[in-house]
Amino acid sequence: MLKKNIILISTLYGIALASSLWLYNQKPLLMEDVGQLLPTKIKEVHSATSEAELQRWVKESISNHEKISVAGMQHSQGGHTYYPNGIVINMKNYNKILDYNPDEQTITVQSGATWDDIQKEINPDNLAIRVMQSQNIFTVGGSISINAHGRDIRYGSLIDTVESFRLLTPEGDIKNVSRTENSELFPLVIGGYGLFGIILDVTLHLTNDELYQIRSRSIDYEDYPDYFVQEVKENEAIRMHIARLSVAPDTLLKGMYVTDYELVDHQETLAKYATLKRDTLAAPQKFMLGLSRYSDWGKNLLWELQSKVYVGQDGNYITRNNAMRGDSKFMEYDNPSKTEILQEYFVPIDEFTSYLDDLRIVLENEELNLLNITVRYVNKDEEAVLSYAKEDMFALVLLINQGKSKEDIQKTEKIIQKMIDVTLEHDGSYYLPYYSYPTQAQMDEAYPRNKEFFEQKKKYDPDELFMNLFYKEYSQ
Repeated sequence: MLKKNIILISTLYGIALASSLWLYNQKPLLMEDVGQLLPTKIKEVHSATSEAELQRWVKESISNHEKISVAGMQHSQGGHTYYPNGIVINMKNYNKILDYNPDEQTITVQSGATWDDIQKEINPDNLAIRVMQSQNIFTVGGSISINAHGRDIRYGSLIDTVESFRLLTPEGDIKNVSRTENSELFPLVIGGYGLFGIILDVTLHLTNDELYQIRSRSIDYEDYPDYFVQEVKENEAIRMHIARLSVAPDTLLKGMYVTDYELVDHQETLAKYATLKRDTLAAPQKFMLGLSRYSDWGKNLLWELQSKVYVGQDGNYITRNNAMRGDSKFMEYDNPSKTEILQEYFVPIDEFTSYLDDLRIVLENEELNLLNITVRYVNKDEEAVLSYAKEDMFALVLLINQGKSKEDIQKTEKIIQKMIDVTLEHDGSYYLPYYSYPTQAQMDEAYPRNKEFFEQKKKYDPDELFMNLFYKEYSQ
């Protein structure tokens, strides 16, 4: 009798344990990106390490009628990397360098590799990346999916530097994609936000690492367009450029300083500066940014100090690779009730001054905790279907601190829609990787080919296997 009871108890315990494990595995996971404004329950996360398992997961999802989203560092802030009750495939461990040809200046990497991974591989050979964001922490696949741009003024957006890639399609097949093979997919996948399949690996064109001298000075915003056209763009020695606009109340959208990276004659001294720099001085930068979050006094002080620091770099030397390793740790922000979002607006060069005058009116009449604005130049590039640069434009990247409550989100939404209206009135556009504050009408005006994009999505993925919240918001 005792033996039977022991067997019965053991059996019941085993059933209970198995049931609890099953229920635990079925419990939805809460997923959110760096913006923290779209927490969403998903089914599960797969961490990719091999092509075979990626193909298997896609085919299983087809059979099970599940939805897939593709994620890298998840710095896109509009739910581009997840979908309700869907499966998220994390690509960060799918990061090998597959082929590297220094003589041909090309490299092939798995899509989870970061720009830092590439820089470490190519820096010893005095080679550099042509186009990437100002920070090197992002995955190559993620950057291609948003068709990123950077500080370089001689190349366009990232699509210009891509030779080819391999794509795992919604049918579970693998296709080579380039401008000559399956070419119709090339401008859809690049800047396609992971909606046409999984980018497996990418072949990129590289360029020479170079030694630059930093030229930095203050400038009035009204003088900036002429300065850029006449002294920067027409000077072939200037290879990279960035500017910063004041968000301090005393000089709002008027004060500027510019930083140019000018090729030096004595390139033979490049090796002296070629060691890749690390992210440094995070603590003091973090402290000053923190002061600016909470007071106008802090914003004025930060602007004054920034101007001195950056203008103080004038005359220093830096390599191309190091100029493309911008600090990022100081921007890390963890607050239970607030978050920080990005916006990016593109305006034609000749509209810049009048645009800032109109944008300033909006900001002076609204309560928006604007922390930083950087300005870059983007060449006209209409190759991608969802191209943001319909002509040569300035790109203004805005960092905004906002609350996470429903009321705070609605408040920020109204202000950002006003800012986008001003941008559109000046023949501009806005960048899509961020929170879905823009209206459908604004989307239609800024991206007149978006209906074509979504029609092609349904053509290549009729069962909508690859999904995300961005698609859900704007595809209807």
